[in-house]
Amino acid sequence: MATTTPRATQSAKVQDAPGASPPRGGPGSRKRSMGVQNAAGWLFSTPFLVLFTVFLAFPILATLVMSFTDFGLRNVTRPFEANFVGFDNYTKLFGDEKFLKSLFNTAYFVVVGVPLTIVLGLVVAVLLNNGIDRARTFFRVGFYAPVVTTIVAVAVVWRFVLDPSDGLIAGLFSEVGLTAPDFLGSEALAMPSLIAMAVWRNVGTVMVLFIAGLQAIPTEVREAARLDGAGAWQEFRGITVPLLRPTLLYATVITTIGYLNVFEEPFVMTQGGPSDSTLTVSLDMYREGFNFFHMGYASAMAYVLFVVIMGITVLQLRLLKDNTK
Repeated sequence: MATTTPRATQSAKVQDAPGASPPRGGPGSRKRSMGVQNAAGWLFSTPFLVLFTVFLAFPILATLVMSFTDFGLRNVTRPFEANFVGFDNYTKLFGDEKFLKSLFNTAYFVVVGVPLTIVLGLVVAVLLNNGIDRARTFFRVGFYAPVVTTIVAVAVVWRFVLDPSDGLIAGLFSEVGLTAPDFLGSEALAMPSLIAMAVWRNVGTVMVLFIAGLQAIPTEVREAARLDGAGAWQEFRGITVPLLRPTLLYATVITTIGYLNVFEEPFVMTQGGPSDSTLTVSLDMYREGFNFFHMGYASAMAYVLFVVIMGITVLQLRLLKDNTK
């Protein structure tokens, strides 16, 4: 016959008593622990949330509201006196020849610049990962250096290179008895010159991404393909490219977004000229907002560009993501 000690009986009575706290490690204790962790998480997140709200979320919402008004210089000190104009700013945009020209220039910059950047970045990554054995780190740093170089330094270098009288290319032309064209002063050559500079600046980022993707491909897969008699091109096309699709997707998306927002290159090098041949949407937006103080109109430009970026990004994700499964 089993016996119960007085201590066990007292413990059982305490646990069964109404209002008694659950034993340590029970559901109530876990809930309190989770509550403390959640509170601590929100506490540590507060500085970021405050900065995000003040400097990002609020300006985004304010810009959206502003795009439906005639907000201008007079409303900087009296913002609530701006007049609501509905969709007038948006309808006016698509009748504005300068905006349509900037939209075309931006599309030209993206359509030519993105494939060049992706292809060159992939080629350089493959060469540095497989084809170059000596000084590999030196070449990687060299290709990546333009990414961390300021646009002012880049502008100085490229202006020297492209200068039609004393530049590096002009010197090469003079060696063969030819006159170098005015790359930045020609409507036909100004945008290709900016694209060349942008590709030179951004190919290092794509190269790093592709090197990481190449190094993640299992060596066993490559060795199996070689044992089956696959050549270098067959291995690249049948193994490397398919396994790099997630990296290709990411590199394409971020490069496209960056090129759709192109501002620094035309702002520093050409100021949108000659004859608006290098005027982009971001540069036109900057002029309307901060030169002419048509801030409501500039806000509408910003949201049109946002919709374009979002649409192209969704399209890229759908076209490339299905092939990564």
